[in-house]
Amino acid sequence: MNENKGFRKKISWKLFIIGLFLILAILSVMISLGFGAVSVDVRSILSILFGGTDSEYYTIIWNIRLPRTLVAVFVGINLALSGALLQGVMRNPMADPHIIGVSSGAGLFGTTMLLVFPAFSHLLIPIAFLGALASALLIYLLAWDKGVSPMRIILAGVAASAFLNSGVSALYTFYSDRIQGAVSFMVGNLSAKSWGHVEIIVPYSLIGVTLALLSAQRMNVLLLGDAESKSLGLNTEGYRLWFIAISALLAASAISIVGLLGFVGLIVPHAARLIVGNDYRILLPASALLGVTVLCLSDTIGRVAFAPIELPVGIIMGVIGAPFFLYLLRKKRTI
Repeated sequence: MNENKGFRKKISWKLFIIGLFLILAILSVMISLGFGAVSVDVRSILSILFGGTDSEYYTIIWNIRLPRTLVAVFVGINLALSGALLQGVMRNPMADPHIIGVSSGAGLFGTTMLLVFPAFSHLLIPIAFLGALASALLIYLLAWDKGVSPMRIILAGVAASAFLNSGVSALYTFYSDRIQGAVSFMVGNLSAKSWGHVEIIVPYSLIGVTLALLSAQRMNVLLLGDAESKSLGLNTEGYRLWFIAISALLAASAISIVGLLGFVGLIVPHAARLIVGNDYRILLPASALLGVTVLCLSDTIGRVAFAPIELPVGIIMGVIGAPFFLYLLRKKRTI
């Protein structure tokens, strides 16, 4: 009886946290819509969102800030879930699409499309997905030594990232006359995002998020270890490849829209795990909502902190993420 009561209390606490994260996500969206070169009050924002067109702020909210904020929402969700899946597959809390080189693979393929084949830029997301998937598989294979070694993942990721980034630098050298269009791609930027970008990212996000949530229980089994998961009938290697593919799709769709935005997939899942635990049925929605909050607030800070100069959100995330990564490295060394 006491065990059942304790279990229900634990579930209630986790659901409360999910609700709290949802409230924070909504507040961060409202802050993103309200703050900028022109401040807009909550009543005007709500009026515009629910169909009002007579507000003096209609153009600012509907045509400029709302599509940018929605892109931030989906990018935050995608990168947070991508990081959570990679951390589970590789059993490493420091795994992140940016740090271990998955983003670099998408970046190389994406930059190639932008600079070498600009006429085919409409294929940017599927091409970036192939780059992210190839990079993730390469790193996983390099890190495999009768099991997945966390340190080998970091080393393999650093090596792969350096190699792929050198390819990007070479492209910049050979196609220096076209470099301007790819600069924001390499930094990670949410400026000038339109409804067209929202329409591009939404289908990929819905597919990736749905597949991730439906597979959450399989990830829980995979985390039990190869021997136990196989005894329960799980195809461990098959599901590792499955989760890597989902992670690559989520990361590539985000990177294709905003560029090489780092550390979201590191900070968000790790913070969510500390609060709600390692049950992926709870961790994935918690990470998604926290990803929305982090990215929307970071973008707002980049827009207003040094106004009228706007800092790309990638710079804000780098300032936050780099010290956090060093903290994780130091903490892991002392355990």
